[in-house]
Amino acid sequence: MKILVVGTGAREHALTLALSRDPQVAELHAAPGNPGIGALATLHPVDPLDGAAVAALATALGADLVVVGPEAPLVAGVADAVRAAGVPVFGPSAEAARLEGSKAFAKEVMAAAGVPTADPVVVTEASAAEAALDTFGAPYVVKDDGLAAGKGVVVTADRSVALEHALACLAKPGGRVVVEDYLDGPEVSLFVLSDGTHVVPLVPAQDFKRVGDADTGPNTGGMGAYTPLPWAPEGLVDEVVAQVAQPTVDEMARRGTPFVGVLYCGLALTSRGTRVVEFNARFGDPETQVVLARLATPLAGVLLAAATGGLGGLPPLEWTDEAAVTVVVASHGYPESPRTGDVITGLDDAAAVPGVHVLHAGTAAGADGAIVSAGGRVLSVVGTGADLAAARATAYAGVDRIALPGSHHRTDIARAAAEG
Repeated sequence: MKILVVGTGAREHALTLALSRDPQVAELHAAPGNPGIGALATLHPVDPLDGAAVAALATALGADLVVVGPEAPLVAGVADAVRAAGVPVFGPSAEAARLEGSKAFAKEVMAAAGVPTADPVVVTEASAAEAALDTFGAPYVVKDDGLAAGKGVVVTADRSVALEHALACLAKPGGRVVVEDYLDGPEVSLFVLSDGTHVVPLVPAQDFKRVGDADTGPNTGGMGAYTPLPWAPEGLVDEVVAQVAQPTVDEMARRGTPFVGVLYCGLALTSRGTRVVEFNARFGDPETQVVLARLATPLAGVLLAAATGGLGGLPPLEWTDEAAVTVVVASHGYPESPRTGDVITGLDDAAAVPGVHVLHAGTAAGADGAIVSAGGRVLSVVGTGADLAAARATAYAGVDRIALPGSHHRTDIARAAAEG
């Protein structure tokens, strides 16, 4: 198989690495990729938001499958353009990607499908936002209706902070805000593959959204993740498939907009039962980095089956017994004002640690062959081990070998779970 991966981040690097280990894959290409992906695939300087250009590249390469990683190209209709060119694509249509592109639309679908979630109020005016905040009370949950790169949600006990976020979202062209009931309990991420009819779950993971240890500071795109979840209730995956994923996929099919790709179910295990926090229309980052580290089944055939309606005929996926932990190394000033252009050293030393692989997120090729920071989240350092404690130790051993001026990372990823 020839496969084209669309995107630039650590999620796409993780997908490319998994695909590179599949004996069925003969050629890997990426558009536009990053320096880490470039070690595994041929890079093409194509705008990932330009559906016509991505489709033309896939056609010229004779690609057997296109895998669209990030949410923005999906919402922009890149998968539609590739499908129209006759190339199988793993990723939902623009219409189906509205499950992520619009929080209000996702709530509408969940209501129609009977999926348990937080009670929402969709507002377009400041006065309505204030009224909704007062109705729900603290803790306040305010979500930008559109895409916000993982930073569109504010959860706070401070009404003024909640209102400030709501007003900033409403000030955007066509701005809408979802104010909703607070969901207590730990959060879980579960990816479910769909071919538009059938669903196949992956293993659950947990990510860490706040920038600082002990879940302090602002929300980010994610500072780390781990799997498995030894504390998760038995039967959780089956419950989510039956009560969340399959009903949602069925509802999207009923609407004539079948969902093909990966449905990311962000869940809260509340005192009132499992509730959906949000849907995403793609693999989550950084959870993908740890989930794929444990997948034993070759990935390419699974993604192709999803893209071509064949998930129902696949045998069950196989997983290693290992644990996986990823720690995100972020640039100076992230998330408010990330600094770029700093030289990264120690990447080879980190990768030489047994059980470690380093995935590039926001990197670029600098002068004299150096790798420099080019974004807020710069690297995902993944460690595997016999259990979470071992995987944690391995991941942090890798992090300790990397130098990036002014960088920061959380020191408590998976600590509580590893300590029981």
